Amino acid sequence: MDRLGRIRSIVAVACSLLACLLVINAAQGQDLRNGIYEVGKLKPVDSRLKVKVGDVAPDFTLTAVAGDKVTLSRFKGRNVVLSFVPAAWTPVCSDQWPGYNIAKDLFDKHQAVLLGITVDNIPTLYSWTKAMGRLWFPVLSDFWPHGDVADKYGVLRSDGVTERALFVIDKQGVIRYIDIHDINVRPDLGVLAEELDKLPHD
Repeated sequence: MDRLGRIRSIVAVACSLLACLLVINAAQGQDLRNGIYEVGKLKPVDSRLKVKVGDVAPDFTLTAVAGDKVTLSRFKGRNVVLSFVPAAWTPVCSDQWPGYNIAKDLFDKHQAVLLGITVDNIPTLYSWTKAMGRLWFPVLSDFWPHGDVADKYGVLRSDGVTERALFVIDKQGVIRYIDIHDINVRPDLGVLAEELDKLPHD
């Protein structure tokens, strides 16, 4: 086969692979849309915060969907963003976390780790994250003792789910920003970017 023929073969294979990926992504998107549970309008905030800006972030260890244990304090020396979302398979949550995929450079720029946390169990989170597509950050289960970490931070709601909340923690483990967001609304990524910009650069 001459050089032009080889190039054509490579292009044909690449196009076939791209077509397969598009089909898979479309199927995943359809699976996600088909599985969403409409929760309706909820009380915007239904908890009492137990930490404040300037506090050392309460440490915790939770199991990730990947099966490993993740401990907050092991990230000392890096900035951390905790993203609590209320529940798997709900509309705003299923929109918020995939949105962070396009913002990975923002976190990398600020040497920031993103940890996603919900009170759902691992099998539920496995199915949900698989339907959302590949997420670059660890998704952690605060299922048992139920909502223990959310309760430490004061973001466990009376119905057993968490607030839609963001905590920015600096390299020394100190909380520098808290956003207990209206549970019905996705947080503005631009605001988070501004808060990360305020962290010390070294």
